[in-house]
Amino acid sequence: MLKFLAKGEISKGNCEDEPMDSTMEDAVDGDFALMNKLDIKCDLKTLSSDLKVSIESEEKEKEKSLKKEGSKDLIHPQAIEEKLGSGEPSHSIKVHIGPKPGKGADLSKPPCRKAKEMRKERKRLKLMQQSSAGAFEGFQAQGQPVSLLPKAKSNQPKSLEDLIFESLPEDASHKLEVRVVRSSPPSPQFKATFQESYQVYKRYQMVIHKDPPDKPAVSQFTRFLCNSPLEAEHPANGPECGYGSFHQQYWLDGKIIAVGVIDILPYCVSSVYLYYDPDYSFLSLGVYSALREIAFTRQLHEKTSQLSYYYMGFYIHSCPKMRYKGQYRPSDLLCPETYVWVPIEQCLPSLDNSKYCRFNQDPQAEDEGRSKELDRLRVFHRRSAMPYGVYKNHQEDPSEEAVVLEYANLVGQKCSERMLLFRH
Repeated sequence: MLKFLAKGEISKGNCEDEPMDSTMEDAVDGDFALMNKLDIKCDLKTLSSDLKVSIESEEKEKEKSLKKEGSKDLIHPQAIEEKLGSGEPSHSIKVHIGPKPGKGADLSKPPCRKAKEMRKERKRLKLMQQSSAGAFEGFQAQGQPVSLLPKAKSNQPKSLEDLIFESLPEDASHKLEVRVVRSSPPSPQFKATFQESYQVYKRYQMVIHKDPPDKPAVSQFTRFLCNSPLEAEHPANGPECGYGSFHQQYWLDGKIIAVGVIDILPYCVSSVYLYYDPDYSFLSLGVYSALREIAFTRQLHEKTSQLSYYYMGFYIHSCPKMRYKGQYRPSDLLCPETYVWVPIEQCLPSLDNSKYCRFNQDPQAEDEGRSKELDRLRVFHRRSAMPYGVYKNHQEDPSEEAVVLEYANLVGQKCSERMLLFRH
């Protein structure tokens, strides 16, 4: 995404194929290509003894041959001089990796080395650089310390915020803006962009999910992703946007290319659905939007500390389209029997063996899937909330208790006491 925004069109076939880091040998070649270009000199004291002898003998042969040719200068004009404390130049040499282009074989010079030997020498020098704690640093150019070799890339990954909100160049080819608009009740911004958002949804359903043109109707879209039972709330200690249901719109160069449907709740951001313009599939918008939603959750957490979680909904291990959720770490799955959150790494082996399983392996954990006190279950009947023990005294249907017991076993004892079971 960042490459696309900065540089414009990218090859759709290569956007995921480019390696993030070069191989060790490529890195070594790059370091020494830079040294060769600058014709930098290094102090012999920093070299290992065997390599020192090898380079010394080679340099002596080169000096002899150059003297025969009448050369007056052994140092390239761009060389960086090393000065010792006394102000005198140290005994220095030029490091060249591989022979420079010439006009042909010169019998007065040593024979060319094999490529394998050259690679070994590169790697030895690379390892030496890494282990000699600044051996190649401290060279002076115009009185300023410089490093002869580029510092190794840090292995520390970027933070999510650094990655998502990385500043783009002023001449970036594209502009991306993410807007959060309330969908229920619909805000003025949501109403103004409803048709454009719906058209993206319709194309997504037809191309990605192969829906017929008449299925993703406006009424279906509204019922599915716009209407919500959540009430809009704006508590003083809550996020600026408040709680409720929202659409997170991704605007690229002034048009909507994707929409993430989310619920913002007191303890979490819940991801409901994502739809996008199929023409932009090459940008991996599913992954990008998930990362944006995680970063958004962390932003909300800074102001509302109890809002600490990002929910991706149900994880269905046997469904290939749902397994992508397990790639985001650290993440937990809810044990269906004890209602305890368990790291997904511990759950996956069990799910590989069985579609349904208990994640919490603690035998002492309370089993939430078994209702022990049915009379304490809460029921909503005739506009009143009451315990099931009171409700059943007014019931004559013998099948009613079996239905209530099934419900209690599904939600568990604690939830059955916190929720209301609606009965006519």
